[in-house]
Amino acid sequence: MRLGIVRGHVTLSPAVPELMGKTLVVLEPVTMANLTAKNALGGGKSLVAVDTLGAAMGQMVAFTEGREAANPFWPKSVPVDAYCTLIVDSVTIVNTQFQEFEVSK
Repeated sequence: MRLGIVRGHVTLSPAVPELMGKTLVVLEPVTMANLTAKNALGGGKSLVAVDTLGAAMGQMVAFTEGREAANPFWPKSVPVDAYCTLIVDSVTIVNTQFQEFEVSK
């Protein structure tokens, strides 16, 4: 599971039948450097994910990639490579010096 920021929405025309009614979002994965800098930047290569949570533009989400991304649709076979699993409220990071600090949206 990785963290990403919602940067946009995707509309398919014509839609893949298995994705009818599903929301697709463009996610920008967040690098550790940007997460600790609290600068609201992503820094990773953007990807498209299925979002059933209703994440808004600019919100941070956790997402799952690969085969596990299709698990919420089981037993149906849905062609997805990434799935938004939760909307992030805050992140606490413990650095190598064992100091905690919190990153909030």
